[in-house]
Amino acid sequence: MKLGRMNHLGYAVPSIEAAISHYRDVMGATDIEEPFDLPEQGVKVCFVNTPTDSGMNGTQIELIEPFDATSPINNFLEKNPQGGQHHVCFEVPDIATAREEFEAMGKRILGPTRIGAHGTPIFFVHPKDMQGMLTEIMETPKGDH
Repeated sequence: MKLGRMNHLGYAVPSIEAAISHYRDVMGATDIEEPFDLPEQGVKVCFVNTPTDSGMNGTQIELIEPFDATSPINNFLEKNPQGGQHHVCFEVPDIATAREEFEAMGKRILGPTRIGAHGTPIFFVHPKDMQGMLTEIMETPKGDH
């Protein structure tokens, strides 16, 4: 397994609108995408794009708010009511190969491979197998570098 580009840091938040205000008004973010619902994953999502000097895509901050009472991030927010870092996401060129390699190393995959917020296949690796951090693995979106 070769480490790919970090695509985003996921932050669970109790209010996506309050988090957007924070990144815009306190952190000076100017490139904030429109929030959208991802009910199949139980979340509402908004991406904050960070700038770079190279013209390449910067790392994104993914704000995730529970979609409803069945959201998988509700447990996280119960323990962290103000929100906090939920996961880190790395890109791979081929999701099926990456999953096979993680499984061959004995890493626990959480659930099936599914389509994530970027419209590409993803899976999550258990934090106990990843130095304590829930890790999302995503196939590099077409057209990205």
